[in-house]
This record gives sequence, structure tokens and C-alpha cells, in this order.
Amino acid sequence: MSSHSERTDEAHVHEGHHEHHPGAVGYETPQAAIEASTRETVAYVPALYVGTETDAPDMLTVVDVDPDSSTYCEIIDRVEMPTVGDELHHFGWNACSSSCHVEGAERRYLVVPGNRSSRIHIIDTADRENPELISVIEPEEVYEYDLSAPHTVHCIPDGQIMISMLGDADGDLPGGFLLLNEEFEIEGRWDTPGDIQMNYDYWYQPRRNVMVSSEWAAPSTYQPGFDLEDVEAGKYGQRLNVWNWEDRTVEQTIDLGEEGLVPLEVRFLHSPESDHAYVGAALSSNMFHLYRDDGDWRAENVIDVESREHEDWDMPVPGLITDLLISMDDRYLFFANWLHGEVRMYDISDPSTPRLVDELSLGGLFGDVREVQGRQINAGPQMLQLSLDGERLYFTTSLYSTWDDQFFPAEGEQGSVMLKVDVDPRRGTMTLDEDFLVDFGTLPEGPARAHEIRWPDGDCTSDVWM
Repeated sequence: MSSHSERTDEAHVHEGHHEHHPGAVGYETPQAAIEASTRETVAYVPALYVGTETDAPDMLTVVDVDPDSSTYCEIIDRVEMPTVGDELHHFGWNACSSSCHVEGAERRYLVVPGNRSSRIHIIDTADRENPELISVIEPEEVYEYDLSAPHTVHCIPDGQIMISMLGDADGDLPGGFLLLNEEFEIEGRWDTPGDIQMNYDYWYQPRRNVMVSSEWAAPSTYQPGFDLEDVEAGKYGQRLNVWNWEDRTVEQTIDLGEEGLVPLEVRFLHSPESDHAYVGAALSSNMFHLYRDDGDWRAENVIDVESREHEDWDMPVPGLITDLLISMDDRYLFFANWLHGEVRMYDISDPSTPRLVDELSLGGLFGDVREVQGRQINAGPQMLQLSLDGERLYFTTSLYSTWDDQFFPAEGEQGSVMLKVDVDPRRGTMTLDEDFLVDFGTLPEGPARAHEIRWPDGDCTSDVWM
């Protein structure tokens, strides 16, 4: 199913792409990404029907984010998956800035896994506005390596693609890492089975010879929905695993304790020389600063999000830090409190002492802004993406189908929204753009859930530098 925008400057956009991207892969430095990039014009966003009344496959949508386009804020194309029930979640590129040295590499293909199905889709974006599904890795091929539930997709410097896997072939523990080659065939496992138990997100920093992975839970635990008894039974993670990148071995495990329940997203500073990263612990709603000290890695709790009382809850409501990102210049940290309905912005010029500079309250259980353009905002901000120049922050509102249904059932009934915040990096401020709204509740088949956001030219949550 395909539709075309009426933008007339497509050739100019593509011309700029090739001019600014050596080898069509990425930028040579984070500063080059800021200075040489052009404004984003399309976004790739998954739209899910899992857990809704619509019996249809999930899809990857192309959203027009060019304010000069006649189809601004519209979904201009859709790539439907071949099978119902994938639960598209996180996805990534076959090549990024870490692949600049790989001859013939091209940032062209999106690797789009289904977390619930363990199916992996390969989408060709040679035509940015009309991408095409070209191949599918079926779950049975993944299970052969005793892995399931793909999550984070990163290209790695030798041209391969690595995917964090959250469970074994039965949906239990342990998880691990799956490797694809340049032809999008399964190459094998990156890790040794049993090196870790729980898995979730990861980020590698090749110049520092380090990778850090985080923990969620076994698919059999989180996929049916959230149960507090599972936390009490130790079925959710609270550790970080620090890997020797070259040797592919776990060198250190950091137990974050009760302040670090369910550590999810891992984000290193973009400078390839940096020994600093942040990890958000979702359930305890704490932000940890990760750094190297005399050869060992340490995690320090640097931000506490206080729980809040709510009349419909018999316990204080945690913020639930679900996503975070760092601006390309390593100046600002942004993160979302999904339950509270909040986006926060911190100055991290001194990484050890983040300083709150602004926050927006919208959606969720406590948000001040409850609607945009008459459209109700149900869940809070969830997946975040920042423009390369740091001036526009976008977000969607769905977390995971079963969790949505528990905490914000209207998210499945009415669909997600995609919203935009104008950022002033000089002043450290955020302002909601009330003229921007992408409503995933108006799709012809029915309302859909929207999740991660990616730009064709790379972004703050996928690009790594050598």
C-alpha cells in the first residue's frame, strides 16, 4: 500500500544526502552530524495492531515532518508486514557512522524485528518516501540459536548487524545477542550462551573497548503484562553487564540494587573518547551515571524521580523512565516519565551532576496538557527522538501492547499520537509545538500504536563513532 507526497524538492534532499554522507553511511564525527545535516523531512515509525480490535499486520509508516510539504504531519506511505502479531518495537540500520571505513557500506536498509513474534524484517529505503520490504527472517531460523524476542538493533563496525535478544527459544532465560551478516543472513551468536541471563538494550564504545547491556525480563514474564509479584520474585532485572568489546566477554556486572529496578535504555555520550553513559532504571525511576574509575566501571544514581500519589492507585505512582537520549553535542540529556506524563531536559556539561533546565507535563496520569488540536493525549511521552541539530524533539506514546492496556487502555482504543517539542539549546528550554500532531488513531483499518522513531540520515539513538 503506497502513497506519494507532493514535495517537489525530493531530488535536492537526496543530493544533500549524498553530499554530506561519505559513502552514504554517516558522518565522520558527531560535530559533522550537527553542522552538515539538513532538517529531517521524513520519519520512520512503526504502527502496531497487536492488542487492538483490528486484526491486521503491524506496519512501518513514513511520516512527513517537512513543514514546507503539502502533506506535513501525514502518514505518506506504509509498509505492511506479511504476518499478524509481530509487535514491532525497536529497529535500526544496517550501517551507521561506525561503518564509515567499510568499503561499499550504505545506510539503506532498516532491520525491523517483531519482539513478540521473533520475526525479523528487512526494508529497503532507497526510495526514502516509499520503502519496500525485501526479505524476512522467520522465527524458526532465530530459534535455532536458542534465542527469541529481538530488541535493540545496532550496526557494528565490521559491517555486521547485532541484535539484543531477550529470551531463549522458549521465551525464557537466558537471552543473548544475534549477528546478521551483510546479506541479512544469520551469522550466529555474538556471545557465548549463558554469559548473561536477562537482556534488553546495549551500546558499544569501540575506542574504549566496552559495551554495556541492560536488563528487562524474560519474554514469558513481560509479554503477558506487568505483575508486581514478578518484581518481588526477582524476575525483573537490576544489573548492568559491562563487556570487553573485542573479546566478547563480560568483565564486570554492576548490581544497581533497589534504586536500579529494571534498567532499560543505555546511552553513551556521542564522543568516541567518552567514558560516560546514562542508564534509566524504569521501575525505581532513577537515572544512573555510568563512568570508568581506575579501570572499573561505576554507576552512580544522579537523578531521582519522586513517586506521586494518585486516587486510583493503592501505591505511589513511579515516573517510569522508559526512554532517554543525549543530544549530539553531548550537552543535554532528555528522558520520558511515561506514567507521570513528563519529558525532562538536563544540562550534562558536567556528566556527574545533571542540572534540570526544563520539563514538559503532558499526557499520562498527571500531565497538564491533556489534548492537542482537540485530540486527547492518553499515555505519557514514551519513545523520544531528537533532530541532529538538537532543536526539535519528537515523541510517541505507546510502550508495549499489554502494558498499554493495563495502564492506559485508551491508547489501544484510540491509537497513539506523535508530537513535537521545539528546543532552544542555547537557553535550555522546551516548548510544545501545538501545530504538530500525527494521529495514529485515524488509520483506515483502525487506531494503531506508534513506537520508535528513526531518521534516514541517522539519529541520536543509533549512531556510534569509531
